[in-house]
Amino acid sequence: MARRALQLASWTGAALAASGLYLYSNKYLDPNDFGAVRVGRAVATTAVISYDYLTSLRSVPYGSEEYLQLRSKVHLRSARRLCELCCANRGTFIKVGQHLGALDYLLPEEYTSTLKVLHSQAPRSSIQEVQQVIREDLGKEIHDLFVSFDDTPLGAASLAQVHKAVLRDGRTVAVKVQHPKVQAQSSKDILLMEVLVLAVKQLFPEFEFMWLVDEAKKNLPLELDFLNEGRNAEKVAQMLKHFDFLKVPRIYWELSTKRVLLMEFVDGGQVNDRDYMERNKIDVNEISRHLGKIYSEMIFVNGFVHCDPHPGNVLVRKRPGTGKAEIVLLDHGLYQVLTDEFRLDYCHLWQSLIWTDMEKVKKYSQRLGAGDLYPLFACMLTARSWDSVNRGIGQAPVTATEDAEIRNNAANYLPQISQLLNHVPRQMLLIFKTNDLLRGIEAALGTRASASSFLNMSRCCIRALAAHKKKNTCSFFRRTQISFREAFNLWQINLHELILRVKGLRLASWVLALLCRLLPTSY
Repeated sequence: MARRALQLASWTGAALAASGLYLYSNKYLDPNDFGAVRVGRAVATTAVISYDYLTSLRSVPYGSEEYLQLRSKVHLRSARRLCELCCANRGTFIKVGQHLGALDYLLPEEYTSTLKVLHSQAPRSSIQEVQQVIREDLGKEIHDLFVSFDDTPLGAASLAQVHKAVLRDGRTVAVKVQHPKVQAQSSKDILLMEVLVLAVKQLFPEFEFMWLVDEAKKNLPLELDFLNEGRNAEKVAQMLKHFDFLKVPRIYWELSTKRVLLMEFVDGGQVNDRDYMERNKIDVNEISRHLGKIYSEMIFVNGFVHCDPHPGNVLVRKRPGTGKAEIVLLDHGLYQVLTDEFRLDYCHLWQSLIWTDMEKVKKYSQRLGAGDLYPLFACMLTARSWDSVNRGIGQAPVTATEDAEIRNNAANYLPQISQLLNHVPRQMLLIFKTNDLLRGIEAALGTRASASSFLNMSRCCIRALAAHKKKNTCSFFRRTQISFREAFNLWQINLHELILRVKGLRLASWVLALLCRLLPTSY
């Protein structure tokens, strides 16, 4: 019996060792795929961060200079630990980390600047894993479908990566392939995050981050369905077809599934790359205006908003044939659909902010769930100080001092910000993220808070509010009255814009004349 048991144990050990060696050599054995490892790592990181906050700030007087310096160090240590966790657990964790990194004016700078690196540190699937997904979803090998297929991806994100390829008929395409393990892990990861957020809330009742889990629960299944992404791309292309400066790559449905998306290949430079624009003689201010028009139309007029406009998803190029500047919009997995009630309240709020009607700023902020925190809400929405909001956000550009003040306030008012994010309509959360990403692009281009961008927003608000009023009246006289009022308001904006341009030209001529007088002419 002992000899049989020994033989059985030997054969079992040999089989396990051989299986382990086989799995390891084929790269199927990854510690990150084991639930216990992922859970343990997440729990440990959360515990260490919580302990750091609980103990490091305990003995320092709240609000003192020492407290602020120490808190900044704790924020930075915690942000680095969180970033390491996201990189180790990958997938959903990187996606949520990227979301947090985009909230420039809502979270402490230590977190946003640290987590921003996740956009460039997304995991890459091996070419064998890519072949496996294509084989399972399309039923064919890569060489049967494509004349050529680049092994090195053009770019990798938290959920997928994109390869350049050429079809048998000669069309050059971009092939988006989902990471093979992310689908199975996503639901478990979200459940784990929910448990951890609830645990943190027990230790720090003033911090409410359940909104983050709720957003991930709602949006991640949609982002993992590439057929949904294809439909979004076609919808926004049709919706904004009147913008000849916008390009949305065509979808090839015959070779697309829930995990593989084939689309037209379009090249270009990232929208925050000023050097690329200068080399290609693309006007930075024109691109900024076009981007503002696209998003104002999405938000205020259509209520269908592309919510991931980080620079990797927004390209610029000279259109082949015409040479005109063109914006290429990529990655259509994450859209926010706004209800009419929310969209119209949001229109009214921005109109009030642009034209400095503080009574209506309060009214419509509270209608959008801000309550008594409406001044903070207005500052979060505009990324301007309360003084600037009261003076008029279009009156003066953002200064470096004001920008630093806003970022510092994100740390000082973090409990109130988290409370506000937990109470506003869920539609607002992705709008906040979108606003901050767009502001980041404007800051990189040096076009932030220009008067023309606010006037374009105001035009869209006027059109949206007029369309809603006309839709809800049957009277021809009333509809005509609304149309005249709309035309008059748009004419006022055009006149205001013309006056601003004339002032700018006059100022430029004055400066030129002054320089000519001051500087001697050389012969």
